[in-house]
Amino acid sequence: MGVHQKWMDALSDNIANVNTVRPTSESAFRARWVVAQSIEDGGTGQGVQVAGIELGSAAGRLVYSPDHPLADAKGYVRMPDIDMAEQMSDLILAQRGYQMNIASLDRVRASYQAAIQMGRG
Repeated sequence: MGVHQKWMDALSDNIANVNTVRPTSESAFRARWVVAQSIEDGGTGQGVQVAGIELGSAAGRLVYSPDHPLADAKGYVRMPDIDMAEQMSDLILAQRGYQMNIASLDRVRASYQAAIQMGRG
């Protein structure tokens, strides 16, 4: 669940900054990408953990917007190189993964509670 939560956090940050404008003299907002890795779980199976965060391109993309207050002498501003459709698709995947983990946890909890009730009865 932790990986999906971090993934959703990073995607939300990327989506929130998709229209962040900076002067051409500065770096663009850098998209965040969660890096996950598999781990051995003490011999009981495998799990996944966040191995780190990778950052997107600082170059971003130059957009011609001569009326913008941050535009350079040629009329360009720097914007992040973030594809909104890709971010939204990834966000749906991350949300579904998180929801599946919660549903699985609820089923395990219900099974344990049923076993406890049988032990009492």
